[in-house]
Amino acid sequence: MNSANMLAEAFERVREAVHGAAGGLGADDLNARPDGDANSISWLIWHLTRIQDDHIADAAGTGQVWLTKGWADRFGLPFDETATGYGHSGDEVAAVQVDSADLLLGYYDAVHEQTLAFVRGLDGRGLDRIVDEAWSPPVTLGVRLISVIAEDLQHAGQAAYVRGLRERHQ
Repeated sequence: MNSANMLAEAFERVREAVHGAAGGLGADDLNARPDGDANSISWLIWHLTRIQDDHIADAAGTGQVWLTKGWADRFGLPFDETATGYGHSGDEVAAVQVDSADLLLGYYDAVHEQTLAFVRGLDGRGLDRIVDEAWSPPVTLGVRLISVIAEDLQHAGQAAYVRGLRERHQ
């Protein structure tokens, strides 16, 4: 298996985890927070998708799906359309409200498709390209992609945990 296929497989596993955490849920479950400082499923899935969208678009030299395909307008969130959720306060987390899983998963799936199109075109040499010189050592594309996968899986797992809490208490 080559590196492009391994990356595509990893992102497919993220997709499975995201759909497993949010699929079929209504607004009450998606937007509920276990306590006033915790993240909701809506925020977790939105945030992991925004980070993936931002980082893949930057690495691929394309526009973010959020901005170019009308997702920012569909969500209608009360903060800057370039926000990704990084450093959000509890009030900002609470502001990420959705009416259905279809909105969250529609955006995720659109980003997922753009991600797969990008990673399937990579070869091993391309993964060594520096994409962020703000760190020491500078971040390569390969490291950036692994970071996105790791963060996505962590947040999808958190969303699945919140779902489990909701289901146990119903």
